[in-house]
Amino acid sequence: MIDLSTTYLGLTLRSPLVASASPLSRDLANLQRLEEAGAGAVVFHSLFEEQITTEAEYLDNVLSQGVESFAEAATYFPDLPSYGMGPDAYLEHIRRAKKALRIPVIGSLNGTSTGGWIRYAREIQDAGADALELNIYFLPTKLEIDGRVTEDSYCRLVEDIRAKIRIPIAVKLAPYFTSMLNIALRLYRAGADALVLFNRFYQPDFDLESLEVVPNLTLSTSDELRLRLHWIAMLSGRIRAELALTGGVHTPEDAIKGILAGAQVVMLTSALLKNGIPYLGQLEKGVAEWMEQHSYSSIAEMRGCMQASSVAEPAAFERANYLKVLGSYSARTHS
Repeated sequence: MIDLSTTYLGLTLRSPLVASASPLSRDLANLQRLEEAGAGAVVFHSLFEEQITTEAEYLDNVLSQGVESFAEAATYFPDLPSYGMGPDAYLEHIRRAKKALRIPVIGSLNGTSTGGWIRYAREIQDAGADALELNIYFLPTKLEIDGRVTEDSYCRLVEDIRAKIRIPIAVKLAPYFTSMLNIALRLYRAGADALVLFNRFYQPDFDLESLEVVPNLTLSTSDELRLRLHWIAMLSGRIRAELALTGGVHTPEDAIKGILAGAQVVMLTSALLKNGIPYLGQLEKGVAEWMEQHSYSSIAEMRGCMQASSVAEPAAFERANYLKVLGSYSARTHS
């Protein structure tokens, strides 16, 4: 009997396949279908602090600087009153979901100020969410702001929220750090129970006819998995924070690779938007079949089998692989 159960954020999940933050979570019927299809948990779409504060002057300033949208945004620079749902409706949606679902419900918060993050983190907790995902992306626009200042702000934010809420916290990161291992360690020490790698940062495109900045929202592909696998494998076994892989999971093989690298769970949205919610069942079946064929009886048994910490010197291992890749490419082009 194949045991697909896993643990994440102190929660026991029936499966490592988790529905990540997306427009799908706005509808209770979709959440119920995700549970029926086999999701181990669901992450709600983000509650943006801008939806709550609605300070026109601040909003105008943000939009004028071209801050990009995030993974669960359905449009570029969404009209805040129409995007998703307001705070009261969001919190009520969590309450209704908790009554209707047996699987864990994870809230998601995308804020801009420490006070705003803390207030709404509490409200999401009080609404009944089993855990909270902090979707952080601060975009420095001043030349004088260095990397350490940005990293310090992330860690202070996690520390402040950890001191005010009881439920587990996951931090969803983008891959743009000079030392990913160090910021991961610092966030864990600040109070993050898990790290979600990585946020898909949507960048604008230019319309050459109108000379305007236009939306450019595309679904992920399996090719994006490699960056996630790299850092999950590098962190697994070296940091006590749990790890979630998100971005690029489209096939059973993608999910399996994430678990072998060391992820507690693998999250997906694009595959469900492309293939429909029932596709989750096909992914689960594919994972179970692979495990049976390769004599794995549980997710726990296979997790981390390909993590980098099993190598004596990860840096040397990485450089050796880099040289091997370059050599193989050169050999192919001259054959």
